[in-house]
Amino acid sequence: MTETETFETIRYTADVVAITPDGNVLLIERDWPPHQGEWALPGGHVDVGEKSLDAAVRELFEETGVSVDGRQLRQIGAYDRADRDPRGRYVTVAYLAVVPAGTPIVAGDDARTASWWPLNALPPMAFDHADILADALPMAWWD
Repeated sequence: MTETETFETIRYTADVVAITPDGNVLLIERDWPPHQGEWALPGGHVDVGEKSLDAAVRELFEETGVSVDGRQLRQIGAYDRADRDPRGRYVTVAYLAVVPAGTPIVAGDDARTASWWPLNALPPMAFDHADILADALPMAWWD
């Protein structure tokens, strides 16, 4: 490495698209900047020594009260566009969870509120979460 090269700080997160067979998606209203008061997918930082899958399970529960087994999650992909978060460089691994219709939710942790939204009537979403949701929909399966 030369003297002119620098390292970029990269933060690692996990997000979850929780969807029901009747066409609703679980969103949280963010209680903190950035995008305070805006709607987003449940998710957050991967803790030291934690796998992104485990962080996704943990964050989904902490922010919405929805408990899933990691084996229920399917990886959608990794999102690493340099400008996806105004705080700096964030790389997220996104997961899909199909949960039963009527699954109860309780906002917690970083969420001001949590709500089931119909896929045909979504609010504007924070970050690149609309793109993540769009990528998840073809992967969803319903019984």
